[in-house]
Amino acid sequence: MDWKGKKVLVTGAGGFIGSHLTERLVALGAHVRAMIHYNALGGCGWLDGSPARDRIEVVAGDICDRDSVVAAMKDVEIVFHLAALIGIPYSYRNPGSYVRTNVEGTLNVLQAARKWGVQRLIHTSTSEVYGTARYTPIDENHSLQGQSPYSASKIGADKIAEAFFFSFDVPVSVARPFNTFGPRQSNRAVIPTIISQCLERRRVVLGSLEPTRDFNYVENTVEGFVAIASSSAAVGKTINLGSGREISIGALATLIADLTGCKVSLDTDAQRIRPDQSEVKRLVADNTLARSLLSWEPAVSLENGLRTTIEWIRTYGTRSQPDEYSV
Repeated sequence: MDWKGKKVLVTGAGGFIGSHLTERLVALGAHVRAMIHYNALGGCGWLDGSPARDRIEVVAGDICDRDSVVAAMKDVEIVFHLAALIGIPYSYRNPGSYVRTNVEGTLNVLQAARKWGVQRLIHTSTSEVYGTARYTPIDENHSLQGQSPYSASKIGADKIAEAFFFSFDVPVSVARPFNTFGPRQSNRAVIPTIISQCLERRRVVLGSLEPTRDFNYVENTVEGFVAIASSSAAVGKTINLGSGREISIGALATLIADLTGCKVSLDTDAQRIRPDQSEVKRLVADNTLARSLLSWEPAVSLENGLRTTIEWIRTYGTRSQPDEYSV
C-alpha cells in the first residue's frame, strides 16, 4: 500500500503501542488522526513528546461515547482500533468498566466504520483470549477462554468485530498480538517492572515465575499492524502477531538481569499472584499465517529488543516506583 496521503485514524494513539504505530504511519506519509482519551490537562499521552507531534491531528474523546467516535472517524479511510482497558489485575476489581470500554467501545467503532464506509478496520485483540494453551504453538484456530474479566471482554470485542464482518461486510481484520514490550510500556507490564527493579533496587519481586509467554518487541508488532492493513487478503481474518519463542517469567528475569549487568535476588510477592484458575500458564504463538499471508516476521529478537528497552529505561525511567505494584 502507498500510505502517502492516506487518511488514517488510530484510537488509543497516546498509549504504548498506539504511539509507536502513530509515529510509524506518519513516517510512511499517512495523514494521521490520533484519538486520545479526553483529560482535563489536555495531554496526549506518549505523543506529547513525540518528534512527529506537529504532523499529527489530535482529537480528544471517549471510545465509550458513540458521538465522539463517529466524529473522529469522519472522512477516514483506514482505522486502527487500539483503545482499550488492558490491566488484568484491575479487571478483577472493576469488570464492568472493561465491558463498557472494550466491548461497547469496540461496538461504537464498528458502527461508525459502517456508517462512514471505511476501507479497512484493524481491531486489536490479545493473546490472553486463548487462555492457557491447550496445544502449542497456538494458531488462530485455538479455542478461546476468558480466564480473567479482561480477556473475556476482549473475546467479546473480537466476536462483535467478527459479527460486523459477516453481517454487514465491514472490512475488519483482527490483529492478535502476543506480549508486546518496548520503550514507553508502563510498570503494569512485567518487562519494565523487572528492568526498573534490576537497575534501581537490585532485587526483583514478581508474582508467579513459572508461566511462559511469547514476548514480541513493539517494532515487530507495529510492522504487523501495517502489514495487515496493507493486505486485502487479511480482511475477515484473525492474525497472530507473535515471535514463536516461549520463555518463563523466571527465565526472563534472569536474562534481563544478565543484560543489565546486575546481580539481583529474585523473590515472589503473594499480592502479585493471580487467582490460580485465572492465571494463563502458557502462551506461545504460531505465526505461520502472518508469515505466509503477509510476509511478516519479527525482525527484532527478544534480546535486542530488551537491550533497547533497558537503555530507554536507563535514560527516561518509568512513571512509577520500581517496588510499587501497579494494578
